[in-house]
Amino acid sequence: SDYLPFLASSLVMWGVFSQTILEGSVAYINSGTYIRQAATPKLIYILQVAWRNLIVLAHNFVIVLLLLVIFGVKNWEALPFVIPGLIVYMLNAIWIAMIAGLLSARFRDLPQIIGALIQVAFYVTPIIYRPSSLNRYSFIVEWNPLAYLLDIVRDPLIGQISPPLTWGVTIGMALIGWPIALTLTGRFLKRIPYWV
Repeated sequence: SDYLPFLASSLVMWGVFSQTILEGSVAYINSGTYIRQAATPKLIYILQVAWRNLIVLAHNFVIVLLLLVIFGVKNWEALPFVIPGLIVYMLNAIWIAMIAGLLSARFRDLPQIIGALIQVAFYVTPIIYRPSSLNRYSFIVEWNPLAYLLDIVRDPLIGQISPPLTWGVTIGMALIGWPIALTLTGRFLKRIPYWV
């Protein structure tokens, strides 16, 4: 009875994540004219991508809420965890998009490779199937950081409170990823106009 809310929340959240990465990977390339003509902060192009996808999420979230109303909220106490989960989720999506955008500006074939990797990630991440259905292949989920990212938002929606491990992995990803993204951006920021 809760498979449809599980599936809907999975697809909606995966859509936001994948589109943020894909659009982020070409953000500098697509904005090349503006970057060369105006001295605007380069990070603004990545943040535009994130903001645009958050707006799309708000629209698509109506479907998830509708299904929650139809099937009933399993645990009201878990619902408030959606907000901090979404913040951690987007923080991770943004730093990945920052790195993808920077590298793609330098290596123009990279967006196609990123697109292919995201397609593969879709099938090895529990989006259309439950983690429990993998049985002896459960290690695929246990070692997949994207599974933890999905869980941190999806769990509260289907009436579960994410375990400390999920929070630890996702917050740890942000704490490791952001310094790397900022370091790379700071080092190569001035070269972006020449690359695009």
